[in-house]
Amino acid sequence: MKKGTSLFTWTKHSEAKLKQYMLSESRVKRVIRNPLRVEKGIAPNTLASMQKAGSKKHPYEIWTMYVIENAKSRDEKLRPKTIKVISAWKYPGITQPGDPIPIPPDIFEEIIKSMKLQN
Repeated sequence: MKKGTSLFTWTKHSEAKLKQYMLSESRVKRVIRNPLRVEKGIAPNTLASMQKAGSKKHPYEIWTMYVIENAKSRDEKLRPKTIKVISAWKYPGITQPGDPIPIPPDIFEEIIKSMKLQN
């Protein structure tokens, strides 16, 4: 798990994708805190946020999928909400609002596998 505030928790998958796409933890937090666009995620109860990046000649988008959840303490009282980062990726090009979220096939497969394991 990444160091930092208790507001964010990170899955092993998200940590691996940060390395793969050369994204920093702070960049992903910024995408969540100040998104250009927010869409419904592919997994139940998830959100996907996006920010544009790159240049005019070589634009890309940074996407992150996360879930907002309440964390329970030992005495079952609710603590403040936490944000669990599920995945993050770069998409080359620009997507249109309302289009399906552009998830790379490898990330999509891993998310589907993890959903099956939870059920």
